[in-house]
Amino acid sequence: MDMRNKPWLLGAALIVLMMVLVFLAGLMLGRGAKAPTTPPAAPAAKVSTTNVHAESSVIGRTASKQLDGLRRGVPVDQEAAPLPMARVENVDRKRLRAYPMQPPTIPHAIDGYQVDKNSNRCMLCHARANAEKFQAPPVSVTHYMDRDDQFLATISPRRYFCNQCHVVQTDAPVLVTNTFEDIDAVMAAAAESKGAQ
Repeated sequence: MDMRNKPWLLGAALIVLMMVLVFLAGLMLGRGAKAPTTPPAAPAAKVSTTNVHAESSVIGRTASKQLDGLRRGVPVDQEAAPLPMARVENVDRKRLRAYPMQPPTIPHAIDGYQVDKNSNRCMLCHARANAEKFQAPPVSVTHYMDRDDQFLATISPRRYFCNQCHVVQTDAPVLVTNTFEDIDAVMAAAAESKGAQ
């Protein structure tokens, strides 16, 4: 045995011995102690699982106006009734963006659309070559750029799976109020105020 390792081995042995002694002491004390008796808990107040207040269309606001979008005001130890599934709006109406650079939402149902490595059903209508024929907005030119900003003849593999960014529009109520204004609205308001002066 190397003499240089002797202090390390002695220290490790002492630590293991201390751990065993602490474990045995806890085991001995734990057997002798009785479990404390707790008074029965007061019955929980009935909690409404649909906590939507009339003063706001925002779901999940509690009485103290704290955002609780996931639990909707239901305590953690109680089960909340699930909200009904939101329905897809199939009205072909373009929605305004909710934040800068938001990918546009899909204004129609896409049930049964095949988007896999062999086929992309979205590109039947939204490819730049077909958009005019189907009266669909063409995908942005950025979708035809590779990672080196070189333009490609077909959609970029990085932008091929549309549902990575784009989602269908539903009739679900908003969880958080939003006052975002698109750049077109901001510029129009600025031009209007400049013209009024």
